Amino acid sequence: MPLIKFSQAERRRISIFFMCLAFALGAWLFFALSNSYVYQTDTVVRFVNFPENKAFHSLQSDTVKLQIEGTGWQLLFSRLRIRPQSVDIDLRELNKRTFVNLSDQLGYINQQFSSTQKIVYIQPDTLYFDFSSRAVKRVPLQLVSDIQFAKQYAVSDSIQINPSYVTVTGPKADLAGIKVWKTDSLKAKNVSSDISSRVSLKHPSLANINIYPSVAEVKVPVDEFTEKTVEVPVKVINNRGYYDVRLLPGRVRITFMTALNNYSRIDRDFFEATVDLDNWSDRSYTQLPVKLTRFPQFCKLISIEPQTVDFIIQK
Repeated sequence: MPLIKFSQAERRRISIFFMCLAFALGAWLFFALSNSYVYQTDTVVRFVNFPENKAFHSLQSDTVKLQIEGTGWQLLFSRLRIRPQSVDIDLRELNKRTFVNLSDQLGYINQQFSSTQKIVYIQPDTLYFDFSSRAVKRVPLQLVSDIQFAKQYAVSDSIQINPSYVTVTGPKADLAGIKVWKTDSLKAKNVSSDISSRVSLKHPSLANINIYPSVAEVKVPVDEFTEKTVEVPVKVINNRGYYDVRLLPGRVRITFMTALNNYSRIDRDFFEATVDLDNWSDRSYTQLPVKLTRFPQFCKLISIEPQTVDFIIQK
């Protein structure tokens, strides 16, 4: 098939033609996108200025559709947005009635957007609410943490949270299921000293739930741990027949890790080791397993030697 050959002048004219065509298309696209259009986007609602002494349930979704008048460029980028911008809705009207007319708040809502964009309509136009008496409840704070300690370091004493309780307000039915309130996660790595930090509290999942305060002070005592061994006498429990029981051996060696600050303080009085005589009378054990019934907090057990003991019963 023969190829069409153009002269140098013809090739120049073709190149100029396509350049002009591309320029014309670009100019048309630029002016087209610069014109004003009305486009629609879904937006998350965020309530502000809650009514006093009232608890409420929203009777519709927390997402509304906004019809926005803007340029074609804004329409293009609106479609490309991954996460829509939230819009604040003022709830002060709920002090007088059970609904909020969003058309009345168009001026307030437009202040939250760029001056080149204008909200012309919101769907739904009216938000309705179900009211109940507002209740108050105090619940304990629960620390959520992800702390990674340096080698041989760990929590050495009780973690202090101030305040230890928070005040939660909202509908009585919603408060009934709240037993504790969690903090945001306290994260730290390679920790080898005490932690003192301000931690925010979890944000309420319901708009009609409020908490006070919203921040807590957290102190985590941290110390280096070392190994220690104590000998503890073994006690017999459930000796209902009042037998004369002789244990062989009568003591066990407990090896554990403890904080350096507590090393000299912790002795055998902090421990209790027992054997259950029911294991012989009801289960016919020939050796009795040793169980720790008292063990100091914030210590880590390494071993009990022996884990079982022989016994002689004299009637």
